[in-house]
Amino acid sequence: MTVHTQIEPVAGPEHLLKTQRGEPVTMLEAISEALFEEMVRDESVFLLGEDIGVYGGAFKVTRGFLEHFGERRVIDTPIAEGGFTGAAAGAAHMGLRPVVEIQFMDFISPAYDVITNYIATSLYRGAGPMPLVIRGPVGGGNRGGPFHSQNVEMAFFHTPGLKIVYPSNAYDAKGLLKAAIRDDNPVLFEEHKGLYRAPALREVLPDDDYTVPLGVAKTVRDGSDLTIVTYGAMVHKSLSAAETLDVEDGLSVEIVDLRTLLPMDDDAIVESVKKTGKLLIVHEDTRTGGIAGEIAIRVSEKAFEWLDGPILRVTAIDAPVPYSGSLEDYFLPQADDVITAARYLAAY
Repeated sequence: MTVHTQIEPVAGPEHLLKTQRGEPVTMLEAISEALFEEMVRDESVFLLGEDIGVYGGAFKVTRGFLEHFGERRVIDTPIAEGGFTGAAAGAAHMGLRPVVEIQFMDFISPAYDVITNYIATSLYRGAGPMPLVIRGPVGGGNRGGPFHSQNVEMAFFHTPGLKIVYPSNAYDAKGLLKAAIRDDNPVLFEEHKGLYRAPALREVLPDDDYTVPLGVAKTVRDGSDLTIVTYGAMVHKSLSAAETLDVEDGLSVEIVDLRTLLPMDDDAIVESVKKTGKLLIVHEDTRTGGIAGEIAIRVSEKAFEWLDGPILRVTAIDAPVPYSGSLEDYFLPQADDVITAARYLAAY
């Protein structure tokens, strides 16, 4: 369940005071608020990454933080993801709670070794807890091409010791990030850049201190005919598809937003499948080795007798992300693809 506690208003950069004034915020502003509030609450929290200080971050998530907290807690790093992620691990060993920004998550690959071989195994090896968050933008739709549009969750999904979070809205982004910072385990926190400033996702957040628990999915739309399991930006494309299916086909579609990919909330998925009897999995990541396969086998193991048809998936195709707008739109799963798959599944 979501946990709320009252906090005292804290002066900070003007753009981070919207919640205190009761104004709606974007998902990007919600993430900024989470970082700011946790740094105020806990002096062991500090930030490091490329251009996060003087420049305020590539997407301005940390705008004004350097002036407020100083250069010892907002650290501009060289372009050396493996190096500064390793430095963050050392800081975590010393009792600090570092939050690493990867400017674009596509470039997390240089840090793969230190994350999978050292950070994720720390507690198991007896080296102690590793309270560390690695966060940054992911996802396509912004014409960023193959180096600025990837989803990286499945490169790390197979790594015991990590938690992976992927929010779809401002409320969850803030609450999940605060929970991740307070967690004693390393957390990979993915933020879809297409949701950062989406006008439709602006919302008024509670002005108290709340967290959203890791590992708990949320049913964002109730239904009885078919279940869609999804996360991130695909939540919104699935919601759009569900509305069309309701109006044009009379189909009642239930949508489960995973929110946390690792650990996965099997109970929420199975409960929904038992209710509807049909499962469609939607994710923006590429098809082969995507999370749809893992979800499908878990449902087959735990709820096979409740299925009234095949498990289907709608995903990106197995290719690098194209630069061309028309090709990228074809590459990415769209609401129409979800509608087509749902109609096929509903016919069983």
